[in-house]
Amino acid sequence: MKQQNWDELIQPNRVHRHLYTKPEIFEQEMVNIFGQTWVYVAHESEVPNNNDFKTGYLGQRPIITVRDKDGVFRVLFNRCTHRGATVCRAEKGSAKVFTCPYHGWNFRNNGELAGVPWPKGYGESFNKDELGLGQVPRVESYRGFIFATLNEEAPSLEEHLGAAKELMDQWLDRYDGKRIILGNAHRMIYKGNWKLTYDNAADGYHVTFSHRSLLEMGGRMGENKDMTYFSANPDYGPMYVQYLGNGHTFIDQRPNYSETGEYWAQQRAQPGREVNEGNVRQKYGDEADALLDQAIGAQMNLNIFPNLLFIGNQVQVIQPHAVDRTELIWYSTAVEGLPEEINTLRMRSQEDFPAFGEPDDMTNFEECQRGLSISEVEWINTERGFGLSNQQSTNEQGVITGPVTDELYIRNYYKEWKRLMTSKVHSGAHH
Repeated sequence: MKQQNWDELIQPNRVHRHLYTKPEIFEQEMVNIFGQTWVYVAHESEVPNNNDFKTGYLGQRPIITVRDKDGVFRVLFNRCTHRGATVCRAEKGSAKVFTCPYHGWNFRNNGELAGVPWPKGYGESFNKDELGLGQVPRVESYRGFIFATLNEEAPSLEEHLGAAKELMDQWLDRYDGKRIILGNAHRMIYKGNWKLTYDNAADGYHVTFSHRSLLEMGGRMGENKDMTYFSANPDYGPMYVQYLGNGHTFIDQRPNYSETGEYWAQQRAQPGREVNEGNVRQKYGDEADALLDQAIGAQMNLNIFPNLLFIGNQVQVIQPHAVDRTELIWYSTAVEGLPEEINTLRMRSQEDFPAFGEPDDMTNFEECQRGLSISEVEWINTERGFGLSNQQSTNEQGVITGPVTDELYIRNYYKEWKRLMTSKVHSGAHH
């Protein structure tokens, strides 16, 4: 692969279209980024018991995330060591053994090769110990979120999360230590590069324009509703965007809310709202407003580079499939111990966003990819807020804060992207 000059392609206030359109850059991202940093693979609630598994990808590598027979989280490569077929073809389930459907080789869920059909045909030199499933060498979990990396020299997961860890805690601590449970996957595919989603995840500039139909629907209800505050001169409002370090970014909408009950009051209409609200008010009286607020998203957009996004009360995972093909996987979340009505409302909020809002974004991503195909217009402009240092501040942790419409998050996460793309690859699969 031709060595790229990243300093030419990534400049202080612009990036080159090739970062989104060149297949060879995408291939290198799958090795250097999705292979070298911590990548989110599953939530503990998806593999709650020993022998439970979930299949997915680490970049483009098919994987099985499993809680093995001893309760250890492992990330196995979903590839038979015989002739290369996937050994597990279910999305999730429970299995002590994975048997390859091609030739019947079978593997324990800790990765060991358990047996092969008619072993005499292999002779004395055949060594089962060397033919276990490949495994991602490092798997760590933070508060239920399981990450994996092929890089044996990467810092610990908590170091990688850095300033994002405290914000994850705030997102989870709304529920006083109650456990989060992820729902089933809600999958969408668009014809565009995966970074278009990451660029958009901390973008407070697009909301008024991209989500006009969603905001107009709120307006027809006769009052200001969630997200309309992005229209009211957001450069001077209380919301802000942050670059947290290590590629992580954050938009905080919480300054728009102060009193208990305001989260709930600002929500747009949704199916079952009145009945569920009535039941909660009747059963819980004075506690109802605080409980109803927990039906609503945290008004935090927290993005853990490269693939995990906390949006409202939902979790979104970015899954790259090709330079111009990306899958977005959304999960609603229930909270163990909250009233059934609240968890029902949490699930139904998906009928607002993503169901109503995400098609706006995916249309833009596809149209960006189409526009970026024009070779004569080379650059993507990222200079909103660039050079306006009086608008930005940096704290002792290195977190950079600016107005919610500033593009500081793109300019800075590309520094981490470039660091990973130029770093020596330390990768290994254990057997």
